Amino acid sequence: MSSPPQQENTPSDSKDEESRHLLSTSLPQSTSPLINGDADDGSEEEEFAYGSGEKIHIVDFDSEPIDGVDYSTVPPFSWKKLWQFTGPGFLMSIAFLDPGNLEGDLQAGAIAGYSLLWLLLWATVMGLLIQLLSARIGVATGRHLAELCREEYPKWAGLLLWFMAEVALIGADIQEVIGSAIAIKILSRGVLPLWAGVLITASDCFLLLVLENYGIRKLEAVFAVLISTMALSFAWMFGDAKPSGKELLAGLLIPKLSSRTVRQAVGVVGCVIMPHNVFLHSALVQSREIDTKKKGQVQEALNYYSIECSFALLVSFIINLFVTTVFAKGFYGSEQASSLGLVNAGQYLQDKYGGGMFPILYIWGIGLLAAGQSSTITGTYAGQFIMGGFLDLRLKKWLRALITRSCAIVPTIIVALIFNRTESSLDVLNEWLNVLQSIQIPFALIPLLTLVSKKELMGVFKIGPTLERVAWTVAALVMVINGYLLLDFVISEVNGLLFAFLVCAGTAGYIAFILYLISHGGGNVANWFNLLRTKGYSYAGQ
Repeated sequence: MSSPPQQENTPSDSKDEESRHLLSTSLPQSTSPLINGDADDGSEEEEFAYGSGEKIHIVDFDSEPIDGVDYSTVPPFSWKKLWQFTGPGFLMSIAFLDPGNLEGDLQAGAIAGYSLLWLLLWATVMGLLIQLLSARIGVATGRHLAELCREEYPKWAGLLLWFMAEVALIGADIQEVIGSAIAIKILSRGVLPLWAGVLITASDCFLLLVLENYGIRKLEAVFAVLISTMALSFAWMFGDAKPSGKELLAGLLIPKLSSRTVRQAVGVVGCVIMPHNVFLHSALVQSREIDTKKKGQVQEALNYYSIECSFALLVSFIINLFVTTVFAKGFYGSEQASSLGLVNAGQYLQDKYGGGMFPILYIWGIGLLAAGQSSTITGTYAGQFIMGGFLDLRLKKWLRALITRSCAIVPTIIVALIFNRTESSLDVLNEWLNVLQSIQIPFALIPLLTLVSKKELMGVFKIGPTLERVAWTVAALVMVINGYLLLDFVISEVNGLLFAFLVCAGTAGYIAFILYLISHGGGNVANWFNLLRTKGYSYAGQ
C-alpha cells in the first residue's frame, strides 16, 4: 500500500511557522489569554486571574475581529452593559466596611461627634481615586498588580513586595476574623467564646470554593446580600438613634479638626487604603471578557467600571456614615466615649437605646457579622491573587485557598487565645495591627502609581501628567498621615536602647526600599527623582 503523499511546505508556510515560533519565544507566558490561548486544563488557567471559561461575556463584545467594525471608538452608554460590569466594585468596597473600619467609625463618632464626617467623605473620594487606578491597570494590561510587580521588578524586590503584601493581608485578616468572632459571641449570647468564633469564620474559605464553582456572578450576588444586610442593620440603628440632621449636614460641609481629635482623624484616613485591596481590585476587573488589543473595548470597560466603582463606594460611605452618626448621637461627650471598641459597643448600644421589638445589640451583631464574614472571604480571595501573582504558582484553587487561609488563620487563632483576656488587650492588639498595615501602604501604592504611569506598559491608557500629580499627592498625603500614626505609636511604645536601635535600622531600610521603588518606576515623578539624585551625585563629586 502506498503512503499518502506528503504536503509540500511553501515558502509562505515556512514564514508563518517561523513567525509563530518567534512569537511564542519572545512574549512572556503570563501576558493574557489572547497570547497564551484558551486552555481548559487547570494548570494553564492558573496563570491568569480567571480562566477563559470563568469570565463573563459582555454583550456586543466580539471575540473575533469583524471586517468594517471600528474597535477604536466607544459605543453609546448601555444600561445592560453597566449591569454586566457591576460586581467587582462591590467586592472591592467590602474593605471599606470591614470590622477595623467600623471600629474607626464608632470611635470617631464617640470622641469627635459629627466633626469628622467631612474627612470621612474626602477620605472615601481619595480611596475611590486609588481604586480606579487599580482597575485601570488591570483592564488595560490584562494582568493584575501582583503579576506586574513580579514581571517589572527584580526578583529580590518582587519577593520583598510579596512578603509585605502578605504581612498586610494577615494583619487585616486578624482584625476581620476577630470582628466576626465578636459578632458570633454576641449573637450566641456568649455561649461561643472568641476562639470558637475564629474557627467558624475560618471555614469561609470552603464557602468561597463552593461559590466559585457556581460562577463569579453567584459569588457577587452573595456579597450583594451581605452588603445589603449591613446597610439594613446600620440603617435600622440610625433610625433608632435619630441623629440630628442639622449637625450631620454641618459635619459633612464644614471642615473641623482639633488637637483632641487628631488621632481619630488619622484613623479615618488610614482605614481607607487597604494594601491588599489595591491588589485585589486589579484582579477582580478581569472577570469580564475584554480584548486588550481593542482600544474601544478597554475604554468602554474603564467607563463602566468607573461608574460601578463610584456607586459601590457611595454605598460604603453611607454605611460608614450611619455607624459614625449613631455613636456620635449616643456617646459623644459621655464617660464611655474613650473606652468604646468592637467588644463592648453592642452592650453600650443596648444600655443606651434599650431593647424594643428587635434589640439593638443583636442588630449591631448581625451587621458586624456580615462585615466580618464578607471581608474575610474577600481576604481569602485577595490572598489567592497576591500569592499566585507574585510567586507564579500553578496550584489548584482549593489548595491555594487553603494555603492562603492557613497563613492568616494560624496567627489569628494564636492571637485570639493570647488577647482574649480583657477588652483593653484587644484594643492594644488593634493598635498594633493598624500600625502594621500602615507600614505596608507604600508597597502597594508606589508600584501602582509608577506602573500606571509607564508608557511601555500602559500604552495609550497611561495616566496624564495632571492625574499623575493628583494621584501622587493623594498617595503622599495618605503615607504622611499613616507615618504620623506610626511615629506616634513608636514614641509611646519604644523603650530601651537596643529596641530603639533596631527601630532606627529598620526605618532606614524601609525608607531606602521606598526610594528604590520610586526611582525604578516610570512617569514624571520617577524621572524627577532620578534627576534630583543625579544632581546630588554631581554636587557630591565636586
